[in-house]
Amino acid sequence: MPINRVVVNASPLICLFKSGLTDLLPTLFEDIIVPDAVVKEVMAKGAMDFSAQTLISNNWIQQIGNITIDPRVASWDLGDGESAVLSFALKNPEYFAVMDDREARRCATSLQCHCIGTLGIVLLGKKRGIISSVRETLVKIQNAGLWISDSLVSEICRNVGEK
Repeated sequence: MPINRVVVNASPLICLFKSGLTDLLPTLFEDIIVPDAVVKEVMAKGAMDFSAQTLISNNWIQQIGNITIDPRVASWDLGDGESAVLSFALKNPEYFAVMDDREARRCATSLQCHCIGTLGIVLLGKKRGIISSVRETLVKIQNAGLWISDSLVSEICRNVGEK
């Protein structure tokens, strides 16, 4: 199933914004949904925060509210953002949930919800010819605050044919 529509959680947004990869999402996807609960998380440090300003200034983001939390998701006791993202993706199966949280991804897998993380976004960008160097991109993301071990970076780069 091709990935053309996504509903995005806070962590991937913040990491991509802080790593200078803001344009990656609209280049890869035709629809990008961000639930109100996620917007609230991104805005938590105030409107002057870099990620908050980036979120506000991008017109490719479709902010939506009033997402009813699926009872199957609620039983996992995830954060508000993860719960909204997963509930939206379950109700709209043409959308992939973009999340990095391990427990939220486990929930997605158990509910057979399409899910991809920040690293998957990078690999998709490489596959579609948007990203030239996975290693450089992953280093930017590491510097932005997403913990990725150096051994995982090396393994991913080997798998895509980079040194």
